[in-house]
Amino acid sequence: MLHPMNMLRTIVARRELLWNLTARELKQRYKGSMLGFLWTVLTPLFMSAIYVFFLRLLARGVPMADILIGVFAWQYTTACVQGGLTCVTGSANLVKKVAFPREILPLSQVVANGIGYLLSLLVQFPILAFLLWQDGSGFSSHWPLFAFWMAWQTIFNLGLALLVGALNVNFRDTQHLVGVGLSAWFFLSPVMYNMEFARNLAASWPWAVDLLHANPLAPILNGYRDALLPSAPFDFPPAAWVGFALVPLTLLVGALVFRRFQKNFADLL
Repeated sequence: MLHPMNMLRTIVARRELLWNLTARELKQRYKGSMLGFLWTVLTPLFMSAIYVFFLRLLARGVPMADILIGVFAWQYTTACVQGGLTCVTGSANLVKKVAFPREILPLSQVVANGIGYLLSLLVQFPILAFLLWQDGSGFSSHWPLFAFWMAWQTIFNLGLALLVGALNVNFRDTQHLVGVGLSAWFFLSPVMYNMEFARNLAASWPWAVDLLHANPLAPILNGYRDALLPSAPFDFPPAAWVGFALVPLTLLVGALVFRRFQKNFADLL
């Protein structure tokens, strides 16, 4: 049976190990790289530029600010999922030789990527401010809600990291399935488009927009945009509550699966 408070107390007691694993992940990520941390910013910036170009080419009026917010946030989730995939299999020696709460492994990945996302905001926010200034406006008065949506996304990312990390130890095909799933999920999430674009595109299929709202990333991305952009309407229909509720459910399922499978980690690594 899962005891969240006991797990939390154990992790707090081993916070030094959590920090050491997080620091190790950050150092390994940029080891031997000339640009280092800059790749955390450059990757979503390049992606944003590519999508803006093609959307302009297709005459689809999606504001660049919407795309920028979506791609940076998407990069945070995919980095946590990809890091979670190998968080256990890549620490085989540690798992076999040291007794510690195994949940620290996916948690360290999420913390490391969360730090990277926070640092990327030092670039994202000035670019957004410039884009909004060009339009004669500034950040929305709802901007404090950005912290809530980041915390909500972090909860979701942790659930995903726990789930894929445990599954990948027992079923090595998981990493291939996740790669394909992320590609499909990207286009099924309002990353490079906003909900207005989706409604116009699926005008004949309103149920498709409801399904999009039920995607857990949809309320998160829409929440970011509502928090930062004055022109972004608050878009939270009943279907969005499904996506919102799936965030803590993902964490619960991920924690349960991880707890169930972790007793066999040492034997399978």
